[in-house]
Amino acid sequence: MPLIAYIPKRFNAATRAVIEQANAICADYQAQGYDLTLRQLYYQFVRRALIPNVDTEYDRLGSIVNDARLAGELDWNYIVDRTRNVRSLSHWSNPEEIIGAVSSSYRRFKWINQRNWPEVWIEKDALVGVIAGVCEELDVPYFSCRGYVSQSEAWSAGRRFINRIRAGQRPIVLHLGDHDPSGIDMTRDIRERLSMFCGTQIAVRRLALNMDQVQQYNPPPNPAKLSDSRAMGYIAEYGNGSWELDALEPAVISDLIRAAVLELRDDVVWNEDLQLERTEKQLLTLVSDEWGNVREYLESNFELPSLDGDEQPED
Repeated sequence: MPLIAYIPKRFNAATRAVIEQANAICADYQAQGYDLTLRQLYYQFVRRALIPNVDTEYDRLGSIVNDARLAGELDWNYIVDRTRNVRSLSHWSNPEEIIGAVSSSYRRFKWINQRNWPEVWIEKDALVGVIAGVCEELDVPYFSCRGYVSQSEAWSAGRRFINRIRAGQRPIVLHLGDHDPSGIDMTRDIRERLSMFCGTQIAVRRLALNMDQVQQYNPPPNPAKLSDSRAMGYIAEYGNGSWELDALEPAVISDLIRAAVLELRDDVVWNEDLQLERTEKQLLTLVSDEWGNVREYLESNFELPSLDGDEQPED
């Protein structure tokens, strides 16, 4: 729980109340296994009627959160930026170490033997951290569309789905996006372009955010953007309000995905593959545990490359 003070700051009573509320909300979500983006934290404040749903309040909350973290008043792990990350290659100290890691992370691609091939697509990159846990739990592929899917990614998905269709499977995209003029239209766009690239109709299910969910969970509304070219058609059907997917509780999003994916899964076939996976993981663990004997056997029975660097390549 890193509460690290870099810049001393004094807060008035109103600001300190916001910091205490932020700590309470974030701690509750961390206990459930979730972290939050600033946008998600903002919507939790709005849902609790702690602040109004206006851009100036979002900016004010961001400023308070920034100051509170620098002053050591808010845990640095509570708020995450899911769009900017350092990337690097994996490294290992020796073969035994990597085999041990492989034994714990080894998984058969169990969806290969299923009738259905589901993928979870979400509009916003900032919400990938919310869906990653449940998607990895179910071993289902997931993808951040970042708005409208790029032509390159839509084409690549089409090629991927053609291969699955040829293997006798049915691709199904479970799409989650905002309930606003563009967010609603994105589901149509995905369906039409995938069907074009595959040469056949591809099932695309809009998993969220739908009007029945808006009515059930009552997320805070925003005015529909009149500058959006799709606004008039949207307003005619849904009215002037729009709602962001971020405003749903992370647990609600996870539950929606879990229910939809499990409905598509043949558990008999899944459990057969799962048992085979467990057996193969035990074999890898045994190789790691007995690495000394494995290495001795290999060195005794196979000509291995020289480690001293003195050998010269043949002419």
